[in-house]
Amino acid sequence: MILYHGSLERVAQPEIRESNRTLDYGTGFYATTSYQQAEDWVRRRMKETKEKRGYVNEYELNTEMLADLKCLYFDIPTEQWLDFVMKNRTDRHFSHDYDVVYGPVANDSVYAAFALYEGGLLNKQNLIAELKTFKLVDQYLFHTNKSLKTIKFLEAKQILL
Repeated sequence: MILYHGSLERVAQPEIRESNRTLDYGTGFYATTSYQQAEDWVRRRMKETKEKRGYVNEYELNTEMLADLKCLYFDIPTEQWLDFVMKNRTDRHFSHDYDVVYGPVANDSVYAAFALYEGGLLNKQNLIAELKTFKLVDQYLFHTNKSLKTIKFLEAKQILL
C-alpha cells in the first residue's frame, strides 16, 4: 500500500515529533492514502510560511508488519472515533499506547461541525450523522518508533508555488 506525507521538507527518515498543537490521533508521524490530501496540506503550509517549495513524500506500507503492532482502526466516523479525536484535541495530557491509528481526517469542513458539537448545538449522534455526509479522507498515525519500521521511503515529489 502506498502512503503520502505532505511536508516543507523531503522526509526520507520519518520521526516521531512532538507537535505544538493538538492533533486528531495524538503525537507522531501522519500519512494518508490520498496524494491530493498530502499535496493540499503542503500547499497550505507553503502559503502560511511563504515557502516557495514543499514535498509530497511517498512511502510503501508493509501491511503484514502491522499484525505485530497494537493498532486502532476507524473505518468511518463513529462515537468511539469522535471520543478518541476529542480526547486528543482537548486534553493536552492525554496519551494512548497504540502504535498505529487509522481513520478519517477531521478536515476544515469537519472542524465547523466539531465546533457546533463542542458548543452544545449538536449532540454526538447528530454530529456523527453530519460527518457521514462529508467525503472524508483517511489518515494513518505512526505513534511509535516501532511503527515507523512498517513504512519505507520511496520518493519525494517537489511541489512549487
